[in-house]
Amino acid sequence: MPEPVLVSIAAALAAKTVTSLYDLVKKRFADSPDAAAALAAAEGAAEDSPQVAALAGELERTEREDPRFAEELRSRWSVESSRQVADHGGVVNQITGNVSGKVLQARDIEGGVSF
Repeated sequence: MPEPVLVSIAAALAAKTVTSLYDLVKKRFADSPDAAAALAAAEGAAEDSPQVAALAGELERTEREDPRFAEELRSRWSVESSRQVADHGGVVNQITGNVSGKVLQARDIEGGVSF
């Protein structure tokens, strides 16, 4: 099972919401018919679809084979995912870097919170 971050990246690729990331992956997958087919099949698919899961698997395989690609993919994802914006009434919670200890991400809390 691919890491959750790879599933998120695959979902963004399927929706083509991050053009620079899509272009990076498409170029890297050009030499692999299976990977290119997974990218094409995932286009427009839902985040929880088998097509996005297959694409996440191809990303995972490609990262293992090509550490430079893995570094570039995650670096670009880090930049792009930090640009998230909440729509009307929405909330964006994000944690980056190494986290140690307890974290709470929330919008509206009624009552107390304890760990």
